[in-house]
Amino acid sequence: MAGASKAFATVARSTSFVAAFLSLVALFSAFLLLYYARYSSSSRWLLISDSLDAPLHLSKGSPNPAPPPEYSFLASLEKFLTSRAPAAGSPGVASAADGGSPSAAVKALDDSIWKEETERLYGDAVDPWSASSVVRVYVYEMPAKFTYDLLWLFRNTYRETSNLTSNGSPVHRLIEQHSVDYWLWADLIAPESERLLKNVIRVNRQEEADFFYIPFFTTISYFLLERQQCKALYREALKWVTDQPAWQRSGGRDHILPVHHPWSFKSVRRFMKKAIWLLPDMDSTGNWYKPGEVWLEKDLILPYVPNVDLCDAQCLHDSQSKRSTLLFFRGRLKRNAGGKIRSKLAAVLHDSEGVVMLEGSAGEAGKAAAQTGMRRSLFCLSPAGDTPSSARLFDAIVSGCIPVIVSAELELPFEGILDYRKIALFVSSNDAVQPGWLINFLKNMDSKQIREMQTNLAKYARHFLFSSPAQPLGAEDLAWRMIAGKLVNIKLHTRRSQRVVEGSRNLCTCECRAGNITRSP
Repeated sequence: MAGASKAFATVARSTSFVAAFLSLVALFSAFLLLYYARYSSSSRWLLISDSLDAPLHLSKGSPNPAPPPEYSFLASLEKFLTSRAPAAGSPGVASAADGGSPSAAVKALDDSIWKEETERLYGDAVDPWSASSVVRVYVYEMPAKFTYDLLWLFRNTYRETSNLTSNGSPVHRLIEQHSVDYWLWADLIAPESERLLKNVIRVNRQEEADFFYIPFFTTISYFLLERQQCKALYREALKWVTDQPAWQRSGGRDHILPVHHPWSFKSVRRFMKKAIWLLPDMDSTGNWYKPGEVWLEKDLILPYVPNVDLCDAQCLHDSQSKRSTLLFFRGRLKRNAGGKIRSKLAAVLHDSEGVVMLEGSAGEAGKAAAQTGMRRSLFCLSPAGDTPSSARLFDAIVSGCIPVIVSAELELPFEGILDYRKIALFVSSNDAVQPGWLINFLKNMDSKQIREMQTNLAKYARHFLFSSPAQPLGAEDLAWRMIAGKLVNIKLHTRRSQRVVEGSRNLCTCECRAGNITRSP
């Protein structure tokens, strides 16, 4: 009897072991199914966790590799206008607010957006990515006079136009430097089959949108139209956009307005100060933006389009032994506002060993001289211009030349993603103008640190290149990643503005701060 009991106990233990083993197998199988369900289409989601060392052209090796990206503004624009754009003077698009009661249209849109957001909020609980993995953008179809006609105007005149700005810079080159409005818009409206960015999509229904993109080329109109004609067009654009139900619903807080040149849209932009502005910098001096118009929580800093060609891996290898110049600068030495530091630096660095300081402006000859000088230098001086920023910083980065930034109020693009301390040196104005200080500082730099910064420059350069098609981890991609980070705060301020009742306390928020103060406390 005891033997039978012992045998029974042994069988029971074996049965328990088998059951436990089968349970573990079932759990593991369930985990694999969930993992597959979540990541089988993971190529759709290119998020911030992507490696910064990922290849620049991700389609390499695919069955049907995409054509190489085009980084030239002129070449990309030519292809865009001749293949996708209507001819100049085409009929415009009617405003979405035409017809019906404006307040009824706003309420109808608000109700539709609430329904859409509710569906996302209470969506598939198993897949947390379903609600917030992609930025959804509605692109306004504005009349052609605000979009295509201006691009045709630039295309048809840039070869013949020789007029310069007051500081000697060629007008069309300035437009190229500030052409971020073209690159973002051209990518958004491209056929989905041709786009490589998957973290931002264009939606065709306004209730699906997180953001509304305003495709008005403010810089082209500023430089190429007569003054009164330009101001009249600005007023028309202002009315067109602010008449839209989506604008009236949010006060423009979820609208993206490209005003990358600090002079552009200046006469009317105070009426759109709650929108997300695409800027080259903040200019806390107040010379270019009025107090309370711009701040980091709302707006986005985007890089200038480089004036020089990218020094790729082969170029960097070939130029390494030729970098005999310690410090290089080529540009306008007499500037206004914060740019007055340039003339002081020129006086201090004059005739210093290993230093090249040249007077010059943009243009084909200027581009060649700047490109050659930067590729032969270890460090490139990047002082403030008329505004705290300068295109020279991005020219240095794509040239593999370590920037030496002398600009106390500078705000940098994508700084929430990129650590500029790994590729640039930051020097105070007070130190930089002391005789001999800057040269001694650079000569005493550790050679290992210099090599590390050069290596990081080779990795970072891709983040400052606009292209067609827009590349993962390129400038357009990082722009949308930064904008995505603003979404929750934008919805917060939009909803607070919608629920305010008469007689409520006027609480101060970031929207009524006294000035464009962006420095850390």
